[in-house]
Amino acid sequence: MTTQSAQAPPPERLQEDFDATIAHDQRIEPRDWMPDGYRGTLVRQIAQHAHSEIIGMQPEGEWIGRAPSLRRKAILLAKVQDEAGHGLYLYSAAETLGTDRAELTQRLIEGRQKYSSIFNYPTLTFADVGVIGWLVDGAAICNQVPLCRSSYGPYARAMVRICKEESFHQRQGYELLMTMMRGTDAQREMVQDAVDRWWWPSLMMFGPPDDASPNSARSMAWKIKRHSNDELRRRFVDMTVPQAEKLGVTLPDPELRRNEQSGRYDFGTPDWDELTRVIKGDGPCNAERMRRRRSAHEDGAWVREAATAHAAKQAARARKEAAA
Repeated sequence: MTTQSAQAPPPERLQEDFDATIAHDQRIEPRDWMPDGYRGTLVRQIAQHAHSEIIGMQPEGEWIGRAPSLRRKAILLAKVQDEAGHGLYLYSAAETLGTDRAELTQRLIEGRQKYSSIFNYPTLTFADVGVIGWLVDGAAICNQVPLCRSSYGPYARAMVRICKEESFHQRQGYELLMTMMRGTDAQREMVQDAVDRWWWPSLMMFGPPDDASPNSARSMAWKIKRHSNDELRRRFVDMTVPQAEKLGVTLPDPELRRNEQSGRYDFGTPDWDELTRVIKGDGPCNAERMRRRRSAHEDGAWVREAATAHAAKQAARARKEAAA
């Protein structure tokens, strides 16, 4: 006869324990009970983040062979390698939720999952590499540092190392731009042109405004994310304006000015229609990015098959030795 202590807790008790853990700012771990909505939200967010890191290798990777010096090639190669590692950390975090990375990759390739809209813009000059480091990675830092306190343990722990490396990437980008701004008139014009093209897409990285963001409120209630899209966007602007002044570039926003009453910066409204178009696949490089991702996945099939066969062989050998 089954005793009461051996029975699984009733659903309402599981929900109460989950709610209490969230309320007390404690971590949910993979073996803990969690609502289906919480699990689904995490899978969507972590997968999109992982896909973004992998797709994000492409815009800068195009410049590894064209970087102007061996030093710049080595820096850029190391950064692109870091991004691959970030994707792997995040896919591993998603797997703790019971979702295989092969399935997540298939969802991306079939268009059932998204990646960050920022990576659908072209890198036209080498200055774009610096601006991506400064603005795009700077925006990523604003968005991701709070995720180190995410309520889901594996995600939060993965973000600690990712954020350390992203901070280094941001400084690398800024150092490159500062070097170019000390160069020729043509180099300074190249930097300003890149800033003009990447500023607004960088602001869009934080997602749509709060009143048009369907997932933000629930993610904040579960403490998966800690701040709203609009607050993170404002933090990024407040952080970036003084850096732009030091760099000597003009941010392309005629409405950008310091609000003396709040001590923060007022700024213009991004083109949300453009963001919607890019998310839906109509950005400058959407088709190219996905074509390359599909091609890489297909070309790597033999590697995955070989790795699977090797793992099976090793497991069979281990079983045989254990039985001996």
